[in-house]
Amino acid sequence: MGKITSLLSNVSVRTLILGVDETGRVIQHDRNAPEILPLDSAELVGAHLSDLVATPSTAESALATLLDAVRDGREATVVLPIGTREGRRVETVASVQPMLGETPGLAALAVLKMPPTQHERFVDPALMRHSLLDDTFRQIGATLDLDQVARGLINILVPHFCTAAGLLVLESVAAGDEFPVHPADGSQLLRRLAVATDDGSPGWDATFPTGEVLLYPPGTPYVECMDTGKPVRVTTMNHQAAVDIAESWLRRPVADLLSEASMLLLPLATRDACLGFFVCTRTSGYRPFDDYDSDIGMEFASRAGIFIDNARQYNRERTTALTLQRSLLPTGLSHPSSVDVRHRYLPGSKLIEVGGDWYESIALPGARVALVVGDVAGHGVRAAVTMGRLRTAIHTLATLELPPADSLQQLNELMTSLGEREPHFATCAYALYDAVTGSCEMASAGHLPPLLVRPDGTGEFLDTSPAPPLGVGEFPIESRTFQIEDGSLLVLYTDGLVEDRQRDIDDGLNFLRDVFDGKAARSSLDDLCRAALAGVYAHQQRDDIAILIARLSRIPADHHVGWTLPAALTSASEARGLIREPLLRWGLAELLPTTELLVSELVTNAIRHATGEVTLRIVLEGTLVCEVLDSSGALPRLRHAGRDEECGRGLEVVSQLAQRWGARRTPQGKIVWCEQALPPAPEGRPSEETTAETAEGSPPGETTAQTPGETAEAPRETAAEPAGSPAD
Repeated sequence: MGKITSLLSNVSVRTLILGVDETGRVIQHDRNAPEILPLDSAELVGAHLSDLVATPSTAESALATLLDAVRDGREATVVLPIGTREGRRVETVASVQPMLGETPGLAALAVLKMPPTQHERFVDPALMRHSLLDDTFRQIGATLDLDQVARGLINILVPHFCTAAGLLVLESVAAGDEFPVHPADGSQLLRRLAVATDDGSPGWDATFPTGEVLLYPPGTPYVECMDTGKPVRVTTMNHQAAVDIAESWLRRPVADLLSEASMLLLPLATRDACLGFFVCTRTSGYRPFDDYDSDIGMEFASRAGIFIDNARQYNRERTTALTLQRSLLPTGLSHPSSVDVRHRYLPGSKLIEVGGDWYESIALPGARVALVVGDVAGHGVRAAVTMGRLRTAIHTLATLELPPADSLQQLNELMTSLGEREPHFATCAYALYDAVTGSCEMASAGHLPPLLVRPDGTGEFLDTSPAPPLGVGEFPIESRTFQIEDGSLLVLYTDGLVEDRQRDIDDGLNFLRDVFDGKAARSSLDDLCRAALAGVYAHQQRDDIAILIARLSRIPADHHVGWTLPAALTSASEARGLIREPLLRWGLAELLPTTELLVSELVTNAIRHATGEVTLRIVLEGTLVCEVLDSSGALPRLRHAGRDEECGRGLEVVSQLAQRWGARRTPQGKIVWCEQALPPAPEGRPSEETTAETAEGSPPGETTAQTPGETAEAPRETAAEPAGSPAD
């Protein structure tokens, strides 16, 4: 089959039609047959097909196959060596097709497709020009992939212009650099993109492998071709020259392939630079290249250079767009150990895989996580740039521990300022889940409602009191708090998932609710993502799609503990005693001295600068977090105390001892927290993920509240001033 394809690939194939009877004898022929075949018209009628074969002894099997097909009334195709009137032997594709008609004795039509001989190929300049320049470029114009363009161009040259060809481009072009790069010493670093031969010989591919990178030194014909932008022709390469090339390249087969061959180098020149060149070869026995071939080849190469340059620019722009998207979208989502998160992103365009949709999952201190999904209006790079700004801003606002409503309010101001230069608007849904209390605070700005699926399979779209989209004006944004059952699913998504030109948004929302049916709570999140996206791949004009699915659960009850302390200076000493028992139970004895000092500083600061009781809570979740809640809304500020000052060093001590610290406002006042990294788990100590037995009478996930009097068994320290008093 490969040989048949190779023989038929030449456009100058001649077709002869013969009518034969059941025995294989010719009873009629077309007008061209006597001019090409070795028999006259009178001799041809009545001749057997075997009489046309140049060497019947070497084609007995193929001829028998053909004659059997004639007798059986079926089709068959073989390759036969047919003789010509000039006495040449031509490998011919012979086919028989059953024929029923009024002609007596006619059993089949024998179709002979004869490629030109070596002396007849590459002779007709009009035929070569038509093959290279007229219709063939239309086959390549639809693709912008550099490798596909290279293979298409090579398949035009072979077999219409030469017997073997290769395409080499500058390595900087193949690598997608901004502009072709030329070394200072005059050499050229090129990559071979494609190789083709008319006989399918593996020797060319083995000797000149595709993808190979070569450095051509100055003074060689290859560098001359690129430097001058003109064709370089070697009419006939003698054997010694071929041997010299083989030795310089350390490749012996080169001598056999190029000996007595004719070679033509055609530069791929554009307006600004030369991108590479074609290497065209006609092996021994074919007409060597001449000036007219050079003219035809240069016209082909000039057009091919436009295709290569377009493909280069497209690949560079596509790579830029993909790099931009991958740098803007999160590479990893963080969340507490009790929360499982999965996401999918699907661009709306196959050509530009970048858009304005984004998602985020940000783990926050105290076993909390911020879940965000947003959608910038528009497509392409401009929407992606705006998306990157918003995603960076929301990440910063979440790190500052602003509530969802306040964060969206800040985003609205950012979008409004951006809109002064260029109109923009976006939608966003923000959920803040506390894995200690199981509460979830949500706010929305023009976004579709999140879907909450409870463990029993019931689902509802949450009423989050949505505000207008970001960037359309000043308006209040409110948040709502929901109590989430352990094992519930929270689904955040963009409108591209539920709305398109063929489907109403209500139908899309109903479909999404059906996907998360009664079995969804027990299904894997990856399967749910695939089910939610089922069918959208077939939509040719869809919007970008982002979906974020989180399975929410509280952390184990014995991984957090809290106490309410009176507004007395002795509470600092009591706090140091209270934390001893849980830290020892968690196997964190080595953190006890540092934690006692940190807790003492935070409690003392709260008592001195706030009124009323304070609440102390410690949480074990990836790190050890100590939190102190008081009634004052004033956030503490780190400052450096003077040499003679007695106060103001508390927060400086906290910042030095803790891995990080911070503060956030609450409806009751504020929370000041600090975080410590956990030491490596020694032999015999359970890891932080190991869930201990739930305290008797305490439901899972609920904070165990104790008063100082309820922990009399814990060692107490006498009331003492902590080392330094932090200033607010």
